[in-house]
Amino acid sequence: MHPDIPLGSVIQGSLTQGLEVRLHPDVSVEDMRVGKFLVVQGMRSRFFCLLTDVSLGTASDRLLADPPAASDSLMREVLSGSSTYGNIELAPMLMFTPTEGETSHNGSHHDQNGNGLASYQAQSSAELQLQPVKTIPAHFSQVYEACEGDFRAVFGWEDDPHRRNFAIGQPLDMEVPICIDLDRFVERSNGVFGKSGTGKSFLTRLLISGIIRKQAAVNLMFDMHSEYGWEAVSEGKQWSTVKGLRQLFPGQVEIYTLDPDSTKRRGVRDAQELYLSYDQIEIEDIRLVSYELSLSEASLDNANILLSEFGKSWIIQLLNMTNEEINEFCQEKQGHQGSIMALQRKLMRLDGLKYMRSTCPHNYIDQVLQSLDAGKHVVIEFGSQSNLLSYMLATNMITRRIHASYVKKAERFLQTKNPCDRPCHLVITIEEAHRFLDSKIVHQTIFGTIAREMRKYFVTLLIVDQRPSGIDNEVMSQVGTRITCLLNDEKDIDAIFTGVSGGQNLRSVLAKLDSKQQALVLGHAVPMPVVIRTRAYDQKFYAEIGTTDWEGLSDRDVFAAAELAKADLGF
Repeated sequence: MHPDIPLGSVIQGSLTQGLEVRLHPDVSVEDMRVGKFLVVQGMRSRFFCLLTDVSLGTASDRLLADPPAASDSLMREVLSGSSTYGNIELAPMLMFTPTEGETSHNGSHHDQNGNGLASYQAQSSAELQLQPVKTIPAHFSQVYEACEGDFRAVFGWEDDPHRRNFAIGQPLDMEVPICIDLDRFVERSNGVFGKSGTGKSFLTRLLISGIIRKQAAVNLMFDMHSEYGWEAVSEGKQWSTVKGLRQLFPGQVEIYTLDPDSTKRRGVRDAQELYLSYDQIEIEDIRLVSYELSLSEASLDNANILLSEFGKSWIIQLLNMTNEEINEFCQEKQGHQGSIMALQRKLMRLDGLKYMRSTCPHNYIDQVLQSLDAGKHVVIEFGSQSNLLSYMLATNMITRRIHASYVKKAERFLQTKNPCDRPCHLVITIEEAHRFLDSKIVHQTIFGTIAREMRKYFVTLLIVDQRPSGIDNEVMSQVGTRITCLLNDEKDIDAIFTGVSGGQNLRSVLAKLDSKQQALVLGHAVPMPVVIRTRAYDQKFYAEIGTTDWEGLSDRDVFAAAELAKADLGF
């Protein structure tokens, strides 16, 4: 289809329900796919729309009662376009109205070169005033295929000097980059959703690579399955690996490991060990994993009694107490012996975590903070310690302390107003996010606090999950940008559109995505919802996104990068 040939005419519609378009006789309904980006040229305004449904219509019910024979191709051609036709439904998302003094197209969709909004193109997409849709085009307004100029006008371009745009993919039917605004992306907490096997981890690596490349924020990634740091297994019939963030950005990404033996076995270079101690565990950390430990409220209440008596060393004291000592303690402090003994027995499971120590002479969390303050991006690998108890405990402990540090920094910045005191924005990536953001515990976890605070303290979340319905509705309503791969469960689809105006029109779009390398992007970082074919994570991407700046790298990083380059070249 040529972008300057109209596809159909608007025949009816409303602002709330969308537009119904009758396709022209020469346009095949099979070329219309849900999620397609189309443009309606009204008398004064251009409307940017998303195709949400495709249907067939007939002028008379008699045709349905006596359809032409399958072999009668001539009759089908005669009926096509008059007695039988195709309809599409469009959801208008944005509109552009030229102001006085700007050149008018006089109803024409494109300029003489077929460039859509080329006559309005400015040096920055920020200068093009796209408005929310508050009206609809008139009857019989023509509908066109979106061209490159339209995509650039709406989604910008990656080399825009005034914005940190990052190309996340392309439309389903064009070779045009679709960009997200990274400054707006990191302003709020965001989510990557999709059922298992749809490529959430690859998409997350794309986003984090863009943040690193464009220097939009620093990242702290809790790598539950060791997929972000050094390398990961690619999806496909043939087994192969893809580069992790450390390989792409050797001087900017640091890897910390909670399981040094597993990290070494996988050949990860220069990973730093990270240990936690019992005296760093707080009651709130225990409460978060109470389900995994099968702890009752009575046991948690008695934990507060132990904390009051022994201070930060309460867990060590409890684990070393005999039954007689517990009995004496309960008589003196009015504790419940059965609850304390159950607490002692269940906390012994923590001894099986390789990263737990009685005491640590070195504060490893402070070391992570120093890396973040220096502008380094940190990946924390769990190795074999990736069960839910281990993951939730370590992630919560580390995040609580880092968030407390950022609160102090933000308060100091608000007091001094000195740009030098402004903290570098931090994006924390967590997987299995519904475990932390379930409505039963979300108000008790640090992640619920961060999601509700938005950018108040310069910390936001990037949540990666296959069950968005398990996330509290209040938290979902605060998720700024949602990048969603295929979902089948109706509850999960409903959750994606929590707090989204016009979400019902987009349900069919999400339900019709392919299972691989397709996603619906909507929210704060894009001007309008769009279905994309996600950018490939391959050698071409490595060359486009990876660092080539050798200045400032340590000798160790230069050597590691040189070894990687030699390996890629086959030496």
